[in-house]
Amino acid sequence: MSNTMRAAIVRRFGAPLTIEETAIPEPRYGEVLVRILACGVCHTDLHAADGDWPIQPSLPFIPGHEGIGLVAACGPGVTRLREGDLVGLPWLHDACGACEHCVSGWETVCESQHNTGYGVNGAFADYAIGNAAYVVPLPSGTDEIRMAPILCAGVTTYKGIKETEAKPGEWLAIVGIGGLGHVGIQYAKAMGLQVAALDVGADKLALATSMGADVAVDATDPEAAAHVARATGGGAHGVLVTAVSLPAFAQAFNLVRRRGTISVVGLPPGAFPTPVFDVVLKRITVRGSIVGTRKDLAEAVEFAVANKVTTHTHTARLEEVNRVFDDLRAGRVDGRVVLDMTDRR
Repeated sequence: MSNTMRAAIVRRFGAPLTIEETAIPEPRYGEVLVRILACGVCHTDLHAADGDWPIQPSLPFIPGHEGIGLVAACGPGVTRLREGDLVGLPWLHDACGACEHCVSGWETVCESQHNTGYGVNGAFADYAIGNAAYVVPLPSGTDEIRMAPILCAGVTTYKGIKETEAKPGEWLAIVGIGGLGHVGIQYAKAMGLQVAALDVGADKLALATSMGADVAVDATDPEAAAHVARATGGGAHGVLVTAVSLPAFAQAFNLVRRRGTISVVGLPPGAFPTPVFDVVLKRITVRGSIVGTRKDLAEAVEFAVANKVTTHTHTARLEEVNRVFDDLRAGRVDGRVVLDMTDRR
């Protein structure tokens, strides 16, 4: 094969990505080289490219953490995978494996972790490196376009729902029906929950309904919280905030019932006010949830393999990534855009 590959590279924060030919990386000990077939585009990729989070990636870098592809080469020490295996490259590239968080099943908060497309080069390229212990094996015949968003949007919402501790038959409100929220509805329904979906615009509300939401409410309606309260009999037992919007975080306190839990996974820059009296007097729990562990990811994938969860996707070519970013910024994406990397094979 050629020694070079296409890659979308961030060379300056806030500037368009450049499509370049660059050297194909070589897998080191415990790593695999993956020939990328598809990669979902996440809001995190946009934040990475804009450099607007407190911790910035080191320039230059290749974004992309929803990559699916075939193992092209195995580095020394790799025994669980072989060439030709279909795998997914998730956000969690690796963690230390030895700290108090890793050994207690919370590897996603390891202080020494590396993240795909942020701390290490990602899958907006023809090839990418994965840590063999952290990539997720996928069944042959998997639809890589539809499965790609499960590697981040899927596992993030699945874990976020679990963090609300809502039980089957109870109500979950999901604020933000985009790339994450539309799969969150499906996970919630598969987990036996009733769902109230909130977003802005008829298209998002229609998507929510088509994904199985029991109630769809315009988040800008002054009576939105009242609508949810009536539908749920007093407020949602759990609230999952996926929107990258600070007003959505504030709205969550009006949606949750007493003793309920708000799980936040969206990451807009800035801070949001917390109503201390409500949190204390109503015994509300506010909990951050970051992606999911390897176990969470395996479970999230199983839902998709069993066709209990699917993704609403649009495809684009790698060369269209800047247009896709513009659409994300403008809120024009319903569901998830997936870069089809097979277009020149």
